[in-house]
Amino acid sequence: MKHVSILVPQDAVMASIVDPRTILDGVNEFLVAAGKEPLFDIQFVGLNKQVKLYNGLFSVHTDALISDVSTTHLVLIPAIGGDFETTIKKNAAFLPWIKEQYRKGAEVASLCTGAFLLAETGLLDGKECSTHWNFAGYFRDRFPAVTLVDGRIVTEQQGLYSSGGATSYWNLLLHLVEKYAGREMAIMASKIYALEIDRKSQSPFVMFNGQKKHEDEPIRLAQEFIEQNITEKISVEAMSSKFAIGRRHFERRFKKATKNTPLEYIQRVRVEVAKKKFESSRLNVNEVMYEVGYNDVKAFRTLFKRLTGLSPLDYRNRYNKEAAVG
Repeated sequence: MKHVSILVPQDAVMASIVDPRTILDGVNEFLVAAGKEPLFDIQFVGLNKQVKLYNGLFSVHTDALISDVSTTHLVLIPAIGGDFETTIKKNAAFLPWIKEQYRKGAEVASLCTGAFLLAETGLLDGKECSTHWNFAGYFRDRFPAVTLVDGRIVTEQQGLYSSGGATSYWNLLLHLVEKYAGREMAIMASKIYALEIDRKSQSPFVMFNGQKKHEDEPIRLAQEFIEQNITEKISVEAMSSKFAIGRRHFERRFKKATKNTPLEYIQRVRVEVAKKKFESSRLNVNEVMYEVGYNDVKAFRTLFKRLTGLSPLDYRNRYNKEAAVG
């Protein structure tokens, strides 16, 4: 039997504590119904016997303290909320225990923003990781030694797992069910819990808002210029000249401030505007393409799919109610 430790940190997101237990308990029930032995021995593990969440609105009673668990097979780190720096400090006592369990052979998986706790252990240094797309910039700043893969839902390297944002952690849970209980059981769980199995990308959900929390005023003005002139042909040379900065220096400053090159920023802004038009207007793909400054259909479709994971038509059909009805 596999011992599973679901951590209960301070400021955890309640659903990401309950949902792992729900699906793993469910797998045990499926196995018993099939005349087999249950596979998972599941415990809520914390720093205290009772953990209050959401300003005391809910309480989670743990099955064990970390000092009670000498060995485990799988550690699940739920999503965390609040100010991440403060939340990590509140839960610092988990970090050496997680590292020790990994050293002893346990696998460790983070759900959504639980990646911040996992990364804080240093175990992810030099490895890939995913987390909620909305916190990608902050994650990169805090953990430069970790390779963040924004769009991917599940990462797995050397017994360390992570998931994308919010409910996409269900896909990681299905991935773990398949690993421990087999493909057939993962398919059954996906059907029972109405989950799309093998979903690979959270890119369709990403909203690009730009990165303006920096102190480089000329670069911020350049960002605003791009956003206000998306239909125009904007060259890096023209922008660097406009803001009286040498081209190479401009590109370096832009990348440092926004985490994107000027060209990447232009592309992301245009695609974000295109997404809004697909969601709310009756315009067809070609009309939207022209309105956001492109005239090459193949190039636009390729770029759109690379950034969103969907073709322009598929995106429109998914998010435009009228298009879906039609």
